[in-house]
Amino acid sequence: MSSTASQIVDVVGGRDNIVGLTHCATRLRFQLRDSSSIDKAEVEKIPGVMGAVPQSGNRYQVVIGGAVNGVYNDIMNLPDMQNLGSGDGEQSDADVKAAHRSKGPRGKFSWLDNLFEYLSDSFRPIMGALLGASLFITFMALMGSMGVIGNWADSRVSLPPSWQFVNLAWQCVFYFLPLLVAYNATKRLNADPWVGFSVMAVVMLPGFAELGKAAHPLTLGGFKVNVVDVFGLPLTIFNYGSQVFPPLIMAAILAPLYKWLKKVISPNVQMIFVPFLTMLIMIPLTAFLIGPIGVYAGAGLANGLKAVNDVSPFIFAVLIPLLYPFMVPLGLHWPLNAVMLLNIQTLGYDYIQGPMGAWNFACFGATAGVLFLSIRDKDVTMRQTATGALAAGLLGGISEPSLYGIHLRYKKIYPSMLAGCLVGGIIIGAGGGLHTPAFVFTSLLTIPAFDNIGLYSVAIAASFFTAMALVIVRDYRDDDEKAAAKARCAEARAADTQGAMAEPAAVAAAPAAVATAGATSPESGTATVEGGEAPTTTDVAPEAVTITSPLKGRAVSISQIPDPVFSTGVVGDGIAIEPSDNTVVCPADATVVTAPDSGHAFGLKLDSGVELLVHVGIDTVELGGKGFDVKVKAGDHVSAGQPLVVFDPAVIDEAGYSKITPVLVTNGFDYSNVTGIPADDVTTSTPVITVVK
Repeated sequence: MSSTASQIVDVVGGRDNIVGLTHCATRLRFQLRDSSSIDKAEVEKIPGVMGAVPQSGNRYQVVIGGAVNGVYNDIMNLPDMQNLGSGDGEQSDADVKAAHRSKGPRGKFSWLDNLFEYLSDSFRPIMGALLGASLFITFMALMGSMGVIGNWADSRVSLPPSWQFVNLAWQCVFYFLPLLVAYNATKRLNADPWVGFSVMAVVMLPGFAELGKAAHPLTLGGFKVNVVDVFGLPLTIFNYGSQVFPPLIMAAILAPLYKWLKKVISPNVQMIFVPFLTMLIMIPLTAFLIGPIGVYAGAGLANGLKAVNDVSPFIFAVLIPLLYPFMVPLGLHWPLNAVMLLNIQTLGYDYIQGPMGAWNFACFGATAGVLFLSIRDKDVTMRQTATGALAAGLLGGISEPSLYGIHLRYKKIYPSMLAGCLVGGIIIGAGGGLHTPAFVFTSLLTIPAFDNIGLYSVAIAASFFTAMALVIVRDYRDDDEKAAAKARCAEARAADTQGAMAEPAAVAAAPAAVATAGATSPESGTATVEGGEAPTTTDVAPEAVTITSPLKGRAVSISQIPDPVFSTGVVGDGIAIEPSDNTVVCPADATVVTAPDSGHAFGLKLDSGVELLVHVGIDTVELGGKGFDVKVKAGDHVSAGQPLVVFDPAVIDEAGYSKITPVLVTNGFDYSNVTGIPADDVTTSTPVITVVK
């Protein structure tokens, strides 16, 4: 891996060309002095590199996949890289991006990159809540389609109190979405997120809506609105529930104002007057101007897409799934997510998610084709990658593990996937399009949320199996990669044949060995046969490894982890610990494989051979090591019970992150079974995972 690390550094121009380096779940993110001379093909030839993504502003991404943390650590451990971040670069994504923004636009499209990063970071932290809400929506849709309840999505339909309560479980997320977006967007721009939250909360108060009772109706730009006089100024009263454009615009204006006030106000009184003056300016500005502008801007974008759909639902249904494979890797799909939410709020339904489902299932079908070939060719690494990606897709509607882990690495996949997108889009278009009354993730679990379940099911099945079949027929590798796969498969079959030939000889030799073994007393725990000892169940049972909890607390299923990458088993199976203590210890004698300075995660290779990931909290990497006292470093051999890190729970709570700690077996494919053991009260001596060889 160190060779891979040094090759990556060399190919991006060496240490002197690197300003900063960070990583996310799958990619190394370089901030370079000059990226113009990098040969993308040379980057992608490096072992372990899945792809390269040049970006404007001298930013460069190298796609690694699940091993990104190890490659990052190897790079940072290179002698030439030891002083990175000490003066000319920083170690967190937020710092690198802030430094880039402070220099102004760099390159023709750097402003566009910044815009979509802003959109992405405003939505990404709440995707888990949206995913959870989408499953409630699916359940309500299923009950409606079965005739158990009436039209649950129509506010004019009165449901029984019990079903009204269930309906609230998803409505809460979408109604208060402006507050969640305001918090994330303000935080993304390095201003006080609670100030942004509070500003947006004013226009969502019941009292703000009550002002509409004294208002007079007015038509503006085709919209019928209520306007009331406040201090002689016209105040437009909107229902801001589910709106996302107003908080995005508000945060973009609030952040520079907040930073300017911090510069001009004495540090001794900043805590009082910076929030006060920010709110004093931004609350009326949002209510009178930004809010209405956001509503109209969102409506304009939504109406433009609706016009295309109204002219030809067929063209729209074909176009959307063909565009998504190129939009998602660039992050250009985030505005469409906002339009979907706005459609539901204004129209009562959305028409984009149906065609989007054709893209998603074509993506998952291509992954299924890769999985089939990896099983056939005994490619263990790709089988593990594809299995996790497919599970995340079919159950969670998440395409990123497939896209970054596989599809962008092997360019032959894209034509096969696009064919699946086209087939699904044609079927949806021929059927007149699809509607859904709520925002859902397009997975197997959310099929009932669409108005024409039959049409949608046929379309996504066609997308899935078309892409899958084409990947299997066309393959996804070049000739050299296929030849290497065939060689590995031949070696595996030869090994199986040798084992089969050796077995009869071992059986033939067994009686002689038994004859010389002698009888054994029943107390020995084994059975005896004439002249010797026969193996018992204990002797032939698979060897099991028991792993104890790395910290005190409550052990729960990984499905309760508020991050789909962990909860769907993409990383590995195991257990999650809700900590009641602040010390993480090594559960067994092990070698520390990864131990970042941030202290948020540790990769361990136990002496038993089990590879373990202990991830302290969710998204705690964003803390940059604040509140974490790391006790070990990569390469250390540690004993069972030896502390790995001591963390401050208050720091994690203050940042708004979850403390739940995934403990996952990352080489699960080397074992026949990995089982988590939930318990209400565990200590560092309590078994929480069983691994069977």
